[in-house]
Amino acid sequence: MDEVFKALGDPTRRRLLDELYRLDGQTLTALERQLPMTRIGVMKHLRVLENAGLVTTRRRGREKLHFLNPVPIRLVHDRWVSKYAEPWATTLTGLKRRLEEETKTMEKVFEIYIKTTPERLWEAITDPEQRATYSFGLRVESDWTPGSRYEGASPAGLILAGENLEVDPPRRLVQSFDALWSDDVKAEGTSRVTWEIEPVGDSCKLTVTHDQLRDGAHGEVYGGWPQILSGLKTLLETGESLTTPGSLLYAQPAA
Repeated sequence: MDEVFKALGDPTRRRLLDELYRLDGQTLTALERQLPMTRIGVMKHLRVLENAGLVTTRRRGREKLHFLNPVPIRLVHDRWVSKYAEPWATTLTGLKRRLEEETKTMEKVFEIYIKTTPERLWEAITDPEQRATYSFGLRVESDWTPGSRYEGASPAGLILAGENLEVDPPRRLVQSFDALWSDDVKAEGTSRVTWEIEPVGDSCKLTVTHDQLRDGAHGEVYGGWPQILSGLKTLLETGESLTTPGSLLYAQPAA
């Protein structure tokens, strides 16, 4: 957390995050144009943001694209802000990112480090009882084989569903994703979610990529990932569940 607060304490770094909030997936050259400093200066600030987990990068051909990762901000919210604030604070995680590609689709990248084993992390992702404790109360059930269907249901009914496109435990899970909890999100159609688990010392780096989203897609389709991943980290590292607003949104039948 110290690295996050240090990174956010500099106005130039906050401006870089603002630029990625405005338009995600930017190159170093594009970000450099927005700031009155040298390329080396921008690189140093981006390195601090990457070390704090606030920015993650992906290669696209010869380009290196920078994405804003809202998960550390969510962790700050869950540890401190949620003790005092109402649900308005969850809007902090509605950080919009765009890739200007010919296909006019969006890609969202979320990254978090969890002190656990790949096997334990895979189990927490695929076990419906554990999933319900950090995924808004939803039981996500499947036989977890390639081509099989999965469903996320609540007492009120089916909330999300899709197909398991790739299943490679305990390293990689690729799924189609259909949001079903409202007419607005149903209208967005099918997108894709990729879970990637990478061992790092006594921990794992979990990267969730939500892509094939319509450019300008409804924020609810992908906006819940920071809270889900924060809850997953809390569960595996402490054995406890989050009690932040909306954490058990679908745990009870609708009134």
